[in-house]
Amino acid sequence: MNSIIILFDDFETLDVFGPVEVLGRLPQDYKLGFYSMHGGIVKSKQNVEVQTLSFDQIDSDKEYLILLPGGQGTRPIVNDAEYIEKIKSIAEKAKYVLTVCTGSAVLAKTGLLKGKNATSNKIAFDWVTAQDADVNWKRKARWVNDGKYYSSSGVSAGIDMTLGFIADMHGKEIAVDTAKNIEYIWNKDKDNDPFAV
Repeated sequence: MNSIIILFDDFETLDVFGPVEVLGRLPQDYKLGFYSMHGGIVKSKQNVEVQTLSFDQIDSDKEYLILLPGGQGTRPIVNDAEYIEKIKSIAEKAKYVLTVCTGSAVLAKTGLLKGKNATSNKIAFDWVTAQDADVNWKRKARWVNDGKYYSSSGVSAGIDMTLGFIADMHGKEIAVDTAKNIEYIWNKDKDNDPFAV
């Protein structure tokens, strides 16, 4: 499945590359591509530069998932009507939508999470939930899945969520093996985020 990794200026590096590490361990199932609004080089908050294709280059005729990270860059884009409309269009056509951290604020702003369960970064939780009060926000969750939508808590939680997604798609054994191969201690309890205190 094509995996559309959405980037924007000041994205959080681990929000992206934690899940990318997990999905990239199954290259026969997930073909990774990096995309931004206009294409070109996009910089993370930590000044990691990534070459991207533009949203217009997404092949919507093929089955795809999207990964929408968080980071400081989500603050301006939640108020960018053109950007939000573009994300809505891409997400509506996606088979699966995975958000990490404050990426769920961007998705919530599209209206696609209304009436659905979701979570986000606990430090920024009040700001995120203010983007759409009609989402059933789960403060205590490490990650949440509701239909085709997956959302995680902050930063490293994206790895836990993506392993959970792999378990749902391919079986828990493959997820456990993937975690072992990246020497990662997987927090398998999606309903209990230790940072939600």
